[in-house]
Amino acid sequence: MSVSSYAVEGMTCAHCVASVTAEVGKIAGVTGVSVDLAGGQLTVRSEPAVSDEAVAEAVEEAGYQVVAG
Repeated sequence: MSVSSYAVEGMTCAHCVASVTAEVGKIAGVTGVSVDLAGGQLTVRSEPAVSDEAVAEAVEEAGYQVVAG
C-alpha cells in the first residue's frame, strides 16, 4: 500500500472536505482519502501508488489547489 500526503489550499468548510474526498476517491487504485481541514492536509492511500499529477488534477476538479511543499 502507498500513502502520500499533500498540502491543499483554499478549503474552508466541511463541503470543501467532501468535494476533495469525492474527487480524489474517483482515482483508480485509491483505497482511502483523509482530509484535515484545519491543517489543510490531504492523505491518500492507494494500491498501487497513484501519481501526484492525478491527485493534483482531482483536487483542482474539486475547486482547490495542491501546494508544492
